Amino acid sequence: MSKTFYIETFGCQMNVHDSEKVRGLLEARGYSQVSSPSEAGMVLYNTCSIRDKAEQKVFSRLGGIKRQASGKTIGVLGCVAQHNGEDIFQQAPHVDFVCGSASYNALPEILDRVEAGEARVTGLSLETNETFDAPRIERDRPYSAYITIIEGCDKSCTYCVVPFTRGPERSRDSEALMREARELAARGYTEITLLGQTVNSYRDPASAGWSFARLLDEIGRLPRIRRVRFTTSHPSDFTRDIVDAIDRNESLCDWVHLPVQSGSTSVLKGMRRTYGRDEYLRCVEMIKSAERKIELSTDIIVGFPGETEADFEQTLSLLDSVQYASVFSFKYSPRRGTPAAEMQQVPEVEKGRRLRELQQRQRRIQLRRNAELIGRSEEALVERRNLKFRQWVGRTTQNRVLNFSDPSALATGRDLRGTYCQVQVTASGPNSLVGELVSAEAEPAFQGLHVLN
Repeated sequence: MSKTFYIETFGCQMNVHDSEKVRGLLEARGYSQVSSPSEAGMVLYNTCSIRDKAEQKVFSRLGGIKRQASGKTIGVLGCVAQHNGEDIFQQAPHVDFVCGSASYNALPEILDRVEAGEARVTGLSLETNETFDAPRIERDRPYSAYITIIEGCDKSCTYCVVPFTRGPERSRDSEALMREARELAARGYTEITLLGQTVNSYRDPASAGWSFARLLDEIGRLPRIRRVRFTTSHPSDFTRDIVDAIDRNESLCDWVHLPVQSGSTSVLKGMRRTYGRDEYLRCVEMIKSAERKIELSTDIIVGFPGETEADFEQTLSLLDSVQYASVFSFKYSPRRGTPAAEMQQVPEVEKGRRLRELQQRQRRIQLRRNAELIGRSEEALVERRNLKFRQWVGRTTQNRVLNFSDPSALATGRDLRGTYCQVQVTASGPNSLVGELVSAEAEPAFQGLHVLN
């Protein structure tokens, strides 16, 4: 088998970071990454099972690769692997191994078994904290890095498979987190995003006993670190000291992702979300009382079992009340093994109508709110170049996408990726801002080193 691999990642930022860990493990083993399945000796799908559509996309990929599978090793990683386990071999017999997200450090052993000719190898244990400890990470970008601080979830939402696919909450030692953050800063990384299914449920297992707010503050004070983000927060664990940390530490970004899922207390009760509408709005009020203007984004599910038209209207009114900067909205998708899958379902056509109405309402909010920024100067961390429109694409501290032109770059050929630019906003749409460069740093701080040993 050729020691080349191709990996496709589905789902959230935690899955993206998991793929970075897998790439590091494979490259340490002598593999090299290629850009297409046809070139690869091993094809890996790092999967998400939060919604049925995401899971079906994985099986569609597996069906498509079947014709090319001869001579290749096929592996399914992540949440679908954990949730479906050995059933994957029944649905896709050409798959050689499945490996859950808590078992990535077992990949060398799994590959040894596959290379020795063993069929249908599994790595599905959740009884480990080793998911935090990756000896080598191949990061996607040399200026912005993810750090997982907590894995799993102790909540019991009736629609969610995360407790089954990621296991119970396990927090990482604050000393190890600070060591990784310092190494990243030394290598030139300037933005760190702290990750967890319920990131603000973090409880330091070390003797220091740091709170989540203390961890945020300490990482935000590291030399060279200019931006610290965190996602995803749970409303029930969002405390005043987090807001205070954002207020006093300029490196902590002015943005919080705070999933609500529904604006109806009765639906939230059916979801077993541990808070009601009023409690959520009190949390929003606390965040908005900060001295700095903190923008909010959220997740919303429409058409949850038992959701009435009146419940849905409560969700629409929540949009008007909170005025989110952005919303990730989805139709409810039954997940096998969850209590909600056994409840009385809302008709699919009704789910679709509600989703369209909600997205239209939120689009109007974002159009208006983004237009209010025209004329302002915003700092953007530049992420990439849009060649089609000859623009740079960056992100503000409030997590808005900012596309801007830099005529001088065409003449000088300078690369702004990884730099912080001041940009005058000249136009806006529902999902992004447009502007002109005012000033840019001379060079990015990173040194081109992608590997954290």
